[in-house]
Amino acid sequence: MNRSEPIVRRKLSDEVFLRLKRLITSGELMPGDDMPSERELMERFQVGRPAIREAMQALSNMGLVAISHGERAKVLQLTAKSIIRQVDGAAKIILSSSKDTLEHLKTARIFFERGMVREAAEKATAEDVQRLRATVAEQRSFRGDSEAFISADMKFHTQIAAISGNPIYVAVSEAMLGWLKEYHTEMLIWTGKEKFTLTEHEEIIGRIEKKDADGAEKAMIKHLERSRALYVMNSEK
Repeated sequence: MNRSEPIVRRKLSDEVFLRLKRLITSGELMPGDDMPSERELMERFQVGRPAIREAMQALSNMGLVAISHGERAKVLQLTAKSIIRQVDGAAKIILSSSKDTLEHLKTARIFFERGMVREAAEKATAEDVQRLRATVAEQRSFRGDSEAFISADMKFHTQIAAISGNPIYVAVSEAMLGWLKEYHTEMLIWTGKEKFTLTEHEEIIGRIEKKDADGAEKAMIKHLERSRALYVMNSEK
């Protein structure tokens, strides 16, 4: 076999990163624990401060530790939400560079939420329905205030995802809504579309309350297909 397969030597910081990550994934360091000090780590691994700092920054970028100026880094509890948040910046850059990607996200959201609302219709308790109604009442009080109205809208859809009891569904829902919010236009306010949103939300709740999964799905698709035009690239506004 003549193919060349050179062994690439790791940077010191990469090796430090792997060893620190192992301390966390092995359970030697638990969520809430302080990481060892820079000096302790330098002595333990026999490396300089730059390698330690670079490795710690890599851990922070992964959401494994929180770095505070003047304090020791702390080990974080990994959750579905914290993991998905790691891609927020990259997702927004991709969305801002391609109209097609934004359209793909709108379509993916519809695919995702039609499943979520079906599950909500099957699992919702009277308390879940009451919470949804309270959020719509709150949203109604925000008519004329685009920021508050849209925040209440996001809360409504996240609550539907939460009825599933699956934290991954909630994290994905929040991420999609956060990414789309960057492209929400104020057509919602100035063309009177608030009333359509509120009416559609009430219809969705009614279907969930009646345990009508098919009806809830149809109401959600109708709602999202109408509102998808409210999300446009900055160049189109």
